[in-house]
Amino acid sequence: MSLSDIRALTFDTGGTILDWHTGFSQALGNAGANHGINRDWPSLANEIRRKGLGKVVNLGKDAPPPHNFDGAHRMALEEVIAEHGLEAFTEEERHAIAYDAPHAFECWPDFPPVLPKLREKYICASFTILSFRIIMDTARRNGLAWDAVFSCEAIGKYKVLPEAYDTVAHYLQLDPSQICMVACHNFDLDAAKGRGYKTAFVRRPMEWGKDGPPDPEPNEIHDIVVDDFASLAQVLGVTA
Repeated sequence: MSLSDIRALTFDTGGTILDWHTGFSQALGNAGANHGINRDWPSLANEIRRKGLGKVVNLGKDAPPPHNFDGAHRMALEEVIAEHGLEAFTEEERHAIAYDAPHAFECWPDFPPVLPKLREKYICASFTILSFRIIMDTARRNGLAWDAVFSCEAIGKYKVLPEAYDTVAHYLQLDPSQICMVACHNFDLDAAKGRGYKTAFVRRPMEWGKDGPPDPEPNEIHDIVVDDFASLAQVLGVTA
């Protein structure tokens, strides 16, 4: 089937839509300033992200998930605190970093203006490993109106398990080939492609700050590769 058969767009949200790196970096820096502590906060933000992903990707494969991404963020933060001598951080500060910051992440600026235009032609859904509450709060903060939110928290199977992608297609009542997964991560798109989805790679060169993303180059299997959401809209025949 061609791109003209696409009926729905499902969006990875952490990283592709939300700037987690800046949010975590600022929250860590604020806590450090309270105690006169100076560290490479952007690098520690990346550690929280990396550790958090490790605690949710493929979660639910062998047993029901014991936590959502909010829990993963807190566990990841506690590990970073222990490894980098940040035990002075108070409970209030830890909550601000692991919970308040993710629920207030800002969107990358190219996305909010384009989403309403895409929704005129396509079902647009957040399909995410983030918790429902993170998506609710960031949508309200950034003025986003999703047609639906599919959190792996409810599915009980986290990306990149095939059941996650199959479940979303089931509830959209579409063949996977009628859905395009949109993300800046090859691992997510590769898994979606394996379940029959179309795939669109949107570059996010600053997702991990100055370190750059771990997989900046799209795999050849993806149907669409663009630098921003205005370009994605153009490829899909939408005037942004």
